[in-house]
Amino acid sequence: MKSGTRTLGVAVSGGQTATIAGAVVRVDRVVDGFAYATCEVGGRDATAAVESLLAELAREDIQYLLTAGVAPAWFNLLDLPRLAETFGGPVVAVSFEQSPGLEPALREQFDGEALADRLAVHKRQPPRERVAVGDETVWVQAAGCAVTTARELVQATTPDGSGRPEPLRVARLAARARRRDRESG
Repeated sequence: MKSGTRTLGVAVSGGQTATIAGAVVRVDRVVDGFAYATCEVGGRDATAAVESLLAELAREDIQYLLTAGVAPAWFNLLDLPRLAETFGGPVVAVSFEQSPGLEPALREQFDGEALADRLAVHKRQPPRERVAVGDETVWVQAAGCAVTTARELVQATTPDGSGRPEPLRVARLAARARRRDRESG
C-alpha cells in the first residue's frame, strides 16, 4: 500500500450522547484531517452520523473507511453495506475481541420494532473474519471489498506491536478529547 493512501478511521466515545470522531490518517501515519458528529447511545442513528462525517469532509482522496466495531454506542449499529454504498469504497469494521455475535444480546435488550430494526441491520453485515496483526488478533468485517483487501489495510495501518490500526487509535483519542471538552464546557 502506498504511503499516501488515506483512511478515514471512525471511533466513538460514550457519554449521554456519543461523540463520533473521524480521523483521516495516511498509511505513513500522517494525520490529515478530522470531523465530528454525535449519535444517540442506544439509538439508531450511528450510520447516519458516519455518513455526515463523510459529507462534512467531502474528500475524494480517502480510499478506505475503517470503523471501530459495528455497535459503537450501545447497540446503535453501523450498517456496513449501506456505508460502503454511500462512501463508494471499502468499509472495514475492526473488533478487538472474539464474540459469539450480537444477536443474543440484541434479543436480550430489545423487543418489537427496536429489535426488528437492529436484527435487520445485523443480518446485512458481512461475516467476521479473524486477522493476525503481528502477535495480535483482530476480527474484521468487510463491505465493498474482499477480506484480503481488509486484511491488507489493517496490517498496513497497524504499527508493530500495537494491535490497533492507527486511524482507529487517532480517532478514538480525538473522540475522547472532544467528549471531555463538550462535557466540561
